Amino acid sequence: MKETKDHAALAEAFNADEPRVNWHDETLWFIRQKRDKAAYTIPDWELLRETASRIKHNVLSNLHDYLLQFEANAKANGIIVHWAADAREHNQIVHAILQKHKVDRMVKSKSMLTEECHLNEYLAENGVEVIDTDLGERIVQLAKEPPSHIVLPCIHKKKEEIGELFHEHLGTPAGMADPQVLTEAARQHLRETFLTRRAALTGVNFAVAETGEFVICTNEGNADMGAHLADVHIACMGIEKLVPKREHLGVFLRLLARSATGQPITTYSSHFKRPREGHELHLVLVDNGRSMQLGREDFRNSLKCIRCGACMNTCPVYRRSGGHSYHTAVAGPIGAILAPNLDIKKNADLPFASTLCGSCSNVCPVKIDIHDQLYKWRQVIVKEGYADTKKTLSMKAMTQAFASPTTFQLAGKAGRWFMRNMPFAVNNKLNPWYKQREMPAPPKESFGEWYLKNRKKKNE
Repeated sequence: MKETKDHAALAEAFNADEPRVNWHDETLWFIRQKRDKAAYTIPDWELLRETASRIKHNVLSNLHDYLLQFEANAKANGIIVHWAADAREHNQIVHAILQKHKVDRMVKSKSMLTEECHLNEYLAENGVEVIDTDLGERIVQLAKEPPSHIVLPCIHKKKEEIGELFHEHLGTPAGMADPQVLTEAARQHLRETFLTRRAALTGVNFAVAETGEFVICTNEGNADMGAHLADVHIACMGIEKLVPKREHLGVFLRLLARSATGQPITTYSSHFKRPREGHELHLVLVDNGRSMQLGREDFRNSLKCIRCGACMNTCPVYRRSGGHSYHTAVAGPIGAILAPNLDIKKNADLPFASTLCGSCSNVCPVKIDIHDQLYKWRQVIVKEGYADTKKTLSMKAMTQAFASPTTFQLAGKAGRWFMRNMPFAVNNKLNPWYKQREMPAPPKESFGEWYLKNRKKKNE
């Protein structure tokens, strides 16, 4: 089995194209600025964040009861409810529904849960064609890539590259990079798909325990078109997506789009409560490690996430390393605290892909303590022996140096001497810091030496 590259190696590959990195960085920061403008037009923005956080805290504290209440009400509405313990069971349930209806072609509207479960690959292996209908998702599907962002899945691609993809797969003119022309080509391409697929799968943004309904928030309306034209609608949701009452939706709908793209609200906020006559509506409730995360006191708040992507748009590491460098379905800061719960060994590098600046926590609409959890995951990873060996040894050496004033002083003097007299010993490819930076000029003396000298002068 091919070994997966870690975040640093994948980020280095992304950074090889400096103009793209700068463009990626500026684009995401522009979206972050839109979020700020949208947020602070609302006087009670911080109250909204606090309210949303407390509602989610209540849900997580009583998740068992709310799930049972939701299931009972959903079944009473005519929804067929399924439970999946993990990704494998989720994929098998979806496949069984399709087999029952003899469906081998399906449309899908954006669902990060199915990306997490690798549903497309599973269905393809079992002879089922899946067409992603959201424009960004369709672009990365044609490129045979996973999404790089949970809201903006093809943010890493330029319009010229999308034009090349569409020329190859959709027959648009060579060199065509006009977004309006490309969007219309995608629309025409997908229209026939919508009309001929008998099954549609969607994600779920929120589910209401009180009423047994669920809500899907989109800007393109493809979830609605797929669900309304198909005979079978399959909705897949993580068990944490619940809110207790319908009145609570207003809080989250005001937060979601503003945090994600700076819009006042998503173009479509569609409620699904019962199947249409002669049609089937299935809902798959998926755990896939969420119960385990719920049981981790330091990390349970991560389950409050409403998948807005605000933490990605503000993160200086994500903006300059790209979503694919995280080698997990959900990238960025939130992905870096969710992924180790699923596979701590495979994802041990991700909590270290952070400056711990706290910007992610500052913009999170449900006030998840993301940077604190990243720091705590680092402690867990080191304690359980999953940290990189070189990093562990270097940290132990630094611990010894910092623990002894004499060793610390000698190490500082040695470092300054080497930087002055043998700069190649520091400025080389073995030093990761030097790869992207110019090393500073060595100081003439340490702070301690400067302090003692000036203290003496003051006392004279």
